Amino acid sequence: MFTLYYALINVQGYISTIDAVFTITLLAIMGVTYDQMGIYRQFGGLIKSARKLFFAWSISFAITLFIFLMASYFDELSRPALSAVFMICFAGQLVNRWFLVSLRVQSAHARNDEHLVLVIGGGPLAKHLYDNINGNPWIQEKAIGRIQVSEQDDDFSIPILGQKEDLLKVVRDNRVTTVYIAVSLADAVLVEEIYFQLVNENIDIHWVPNLISLDLINHSVKEMAGLPLLTLSESPLIGNHLMFKAVEDRVLALISLLLFSPLMLVIALMIKFESPGPVIFRQNRTGWNGKEFPIWKFRSMKLHQVDDGDLKQATKDDERFTRIGRFIRKTSLDELPQLINVLAGSMSMVGPRPHAIQHNSDYDKRIRAYMTRHRIKPGITGLAQINGYRGETDTLDKMKMRVEYDMQYINNWSFWLDIEILLKTLPALLRNQAY
Repeated sequence: MFTLYYALINVQGYISTIDAVFTITLLAIMGVTYDQMGIYRQFGGLIKSARKLFFAWSISFAITLFIFLMASYFDELSRPALSAVFMICFAGQLVNRWFLVSLRVQSAHARNDEHLVLVIGGGPLAKHLYDNINGNPWIQEKAIGRIQVSEQDDDFSIPILGQKEDLLKVVRDNRVTTVYIAVSLADAVLVEEIYFQLVNENIDIHWVPNLISLDLINHSVKEMAGLPLLTLSESPLIGNHLMFKAVEDRVLALISLLLFSPLMLVIALMIKFESPGPVIFRQNRTGWNGKEFPIWKFRSMKLHQVDDGDLKQATKDDERFTRIGRFIRKTSLDELPQLINVLAGSMSMVGPRPHAIQHNSDYDKRIRAYMTRHRIKPGITGLAQINGYRGETDTLDKMKMRVEYDMQYINNWSFWLDIEILLKTLPALLRNQAY
């Protein structure tokens, strides 16, 4: 804040009302943007952090400029001052970040009472904790090794300081101040035993349940009636997130409809002239929280009967396609009517693609936790689609990969992830994977 204020004063020599409003607006948007992107919650190396900081700063600055442009105040801002503020403030934030990290690292190495950490357990979770504790300059802890609690814990990348019967001796001999208990669900009974062994040692004791084997959905830790509450599965669309997602969808869908309405009219006329039947194809799909909804698409096939209720996916040389239908399927223009689904609230601009109900029933039996992909609104495009899993899923492995990307999207959802996916959708459409 002070860097921005200083930059404005030295570029223009004074602070006008419009400058003050611009500063306050920018700071407010920075707060939201930086929080959503976790700018100060993690550190991934100076270069990676600098790139992430520059992206977040650029987005915040661009949104602020857009607001002032829409409010017709943009012309009152000095172009040279804006350029100087952008560069000076980014440089100031970068130097500030480098200084804080350096100070933290030096302080951690200089202090004799550094917090020494012992990990109890093994496997991927213990390795994850060990690496992240020692690789994070923001926390003043150093993991020195682990206690082996099972013969199956054969990960030798972490120093083994003893077995579980050696726990007290290892803690005392190494002056351990913090312990992380990371055992499998099968060994959870050890938590009580370990706790009562260490409770009188005046050290910090943390329990990290090993839930890596579970397909967690937007997991979190909360408090309920004074007790810790570990949420294993929860939709990310709660509270303010639901409001942000709804506003994002309505605004983008409305803009898209205005832009594409002439093209949609042309496609509708071509479909009507080429073959008899309705222009719009409607089919029930499974949506948010498992509720069914009618999806809208441009009809791309000739009218035909489904044989014995067997719903067949479209294939590359499918004879059911019309000429215009084959084109709009390949370019995904048949999905444009789903903008109406987005406005109606049954779909989102970005999310897991909704599958036919019959396909859901089939894959639910063959893929573990398949139906958890419905913990967020289905989308016109998604993370799976921009990563190559668009169109026909002719093998079980392809569908498993699509579901994995859907889970990754749900667990990492943010406004900025949606924007990134939307920007990458056009290049994905140029690949010849859909028909």
